[in-house]
Amino acid sequence: MEHSETVDTVLETVVKVTNKNGLHARPSSVLAETALRFKDTTVKLRRGELEVDAKSIMELLLLEAQCGTELTLVAEGPQAQVASDAVRALFEREFDLKL
Repeated sequence: MEHSETVDTVLETVVKVTNKNGLHARPSSVLAETALRFKDTTVKLRRGELEVDAKSIMELLLLEAQCGTELTLVAEGPQAQVASDAVRALFEREFDLKL
């Protein structure tokens, strides 16, 4: 019997929206572009019962995340740690949108 050597990792962490205009179109675009770099890994954001694909700008906008909103970041797959770190860093840097 063969055993698969691939182990998918699931990571959950809380991120906070700190940019003053919240998770609007521009930061959602930056976030989706970052998440899309991890093709073999699922990256989602959850707010309460609503969970969306972080690779979709339209789904991210459904979160209606204003400044101060806490979201749960869920990354699952072979690049879960790297994807989680990259997305968490974007939130910390306010999506590189500071003027």
